[in-house]
Amino acid sequence: MYNDNQQSDFDFNKQSNANQSAYQPPPPAYQPPPYQSPQYQPPPQQYNNMRQWPPMTVGDWVITWLLLLIPIANIVLVFMWAFGSDVNPSKKTYFQAYLILIAIAIVLSIFLSIVAGAFLATLFTSLGNVFY
Repeated sequence: MYNDNQQSDFDFNKQSNANQSAYQPPPPAYQPPPYQSPQYQPPPQQYNNMRQWPPMTVGDWVITWLLLLIPIANIVLVFMWAFGSDVNPSKKTYFQAYLILIAIAIVLSIFLSIVAGAFLATLFTSLGNVFY
C-alpha cells in the first residue's frame, strides 16, 4: 500500500510531531502581577484618648454671642475659647480666626490713622500759610 517514499514521509511527520510536543517556548521575561482591586484600609487609630465633641448647635452659638455682650468678660472669653484646652474644636478655631482678624483690623487702623494724621498735618500747614 505504501511505497517507501510515503512511509518515510509518514515517519518524518511522526517524529516532527513528537519533537513539537516536547518543545516548550521559554517563559516571557516579565509577567505583570494579576490586577487586584484596591482595598480600603481605615486610618490608624492614633487619637483614641481624644474626646469626641458634638457639633455646635444654633443654641450654643446664640449663648456664645450673648456671653460676648458682657463687657470685659467678652475679652477674657474670646481668649479662653481660642486657647483653652477643654473647648469644642469648632468654637476654638472660630475664635482663633476671630483673633487673627481683630489683629489685622488693629494693624490696619493704626496704619490708616498714621496716614490720615500725616494728611491732616500737611493740610493744616498749607492752610495755615493762607491766613497769615
